[in-house]
Amino acid sequence: MSIVSQIIGAPEALDHFQANAYSPYHFFSSEEWSKFRADTPLTLTGEEVTRLRSMGDPIDLDEVRRIYLSLSRLLSSHVESSQLLFEQRNRFLNLEGVAKTPFVIGIAGSVAVGKSTTARVLKELLRRWPSSPKVDLITTDGFLHPKAVLERENLMQR
Repeated sequence: MSIVSQIIGAPEALDHFQANAYSPYHFFSSEEWSKFRADTPLTLTGEEVTRLRSMGDPIDLDEVRRIYLSLSRLLSSHVESSQLLFEQRNRFLNLEGVAKTPFVIGIAGSVAVGKSTTARVLKELLRRWPSSPKVDLITTDGFLHPKAVLERENLMQR
């Protein structure tokens, strides 16, 4: 076990993130993370979670409560702060009619790890916050081609 793993108690597999005093990363167990939801109400039903999840995805209402509510609370805080900064900057600079910049969240990962489910669940949670009434998804699911097509079109090396 590395010294970093011993100090912060992170699993050896996470050691490559160099979790130390200079790292921007923080590590939480799911139990620790779930406490950040505070009193955030669960606004999704079990039926909605079933509808939102991809085929074979094991997500359930308990996971939404433990993981996604804290994440939606954190993201909502970022959105609210961005909106406040936008308004303050416009007042300070005496600007009018300035278009807001969208708040973009990117979700990356390997094939079939739950990116689409995560995006759909977060969309539903975020759109129910008073500060973020308009939430849209732009997915790449429709752009995926079978390996044979990519090879035939000589796209594998791009």
